[in-house]
Amino acid sequence: MTADRAQRRRRLKRWVIAGAVVAVLLVAGVVFNTVGNYRGWTVKRVNPEALSDLLSPDYRVMRPEGDGPFPTALLFSGCDGPHDNMVRWAEALVADGWAAVIVDSHAPRGFDDLEAWRLVCIGQILTGAERAGDVLVSLADARAMPFVDPDRMALIGMSHGGWSIMDLLALESRDRLPLNLTRAPGVDDDPPLAAVKAVVLVYPWCGPTNRAADDGWTHDAPVLFVLADDDMIAPAADCRAVAATLEEMGRSVEIESFAGVTHGFDQQARAVPSTLVFDAAATAQALRRAIDFLDTATAAR
Repeated sequence: MTADRAQRRRRLKRWVIAGAVVAVLLVAGVVFNTVGNYRGWTVKRVNPEALSDLLSPDYRVMRPEGDGPFPTALLFSGCDGPHDNMVRWAEALVADGWAAVIVDSHAPRGFDDLEAWRLVCIGQILTGAERAGDVLVSLADARAMPFVDPDRMALIGMSHGGWSIMDLLALESRDRLPLNLTRAPGVDDDPPLAAVKAVVLVYPWCGPTNRAADDGWTHDAPVLFVLADDDMIAPAADCRAVAATLEEMGRSVEIESFAGVTHGFDQQARAVPSTLVFDAAATAQALRRAIDFLDTATAAR
């Protein structure tokens, strides 16, 4: 072996070792950040008023004609932020006599560009237990709106939004606050979650970082899971396991499942290079099923 060849081999070996070290450090950094976010080490806590000031300018309110009071649903998007599916669901609710409040957790934080929302999707920023504070504060804000029936509220979450709702319910069951709040909004004898009469979870993330995955929750509002059997992003099997846990605890749980559709089947807007597909027929069926569920749940309670 010539001296030049030996030198090239040594140089290549150093580069391989350096690359491996960098890869290990990157993986370690992601793992540490994921654990830190899950435990709240990296989350800034604020009071409910400050969080309301952040979120409320971006609330999108849609409601029927008249003064109300209307049963009201709050809608929480997936990890890529609010898109056409939020409006589609809100319009269907309004046509049925509901008011709807679309809560944007992304734009107020500057998470509406491609690089930022992808970090939300992989759990590196704004986890479900942090965004749970957005759910709780916006619920309190919506109850104070003059056209809202403050005792007939519903929560609807898609994907990451569903995870956030589930984490909120799980945290409440353990007497714990969302990670981004110093205290709960409202007053002790009228907590916002007491007004929630129904929950709709649309292809939610139910995997290991979901705080309801093991122990469910104690809140007694009926729950409807809307699942995609072919979901490769938020597997339906994980949500079926959570649903089974809730049923064992005596909760009222229903499942509407669609075969042959993908995660995000109700959303037309897509980022490149997404392979997810909008399915108009499944979307229409999901809307009918969810609204019938909400009408029944709020009428019975």
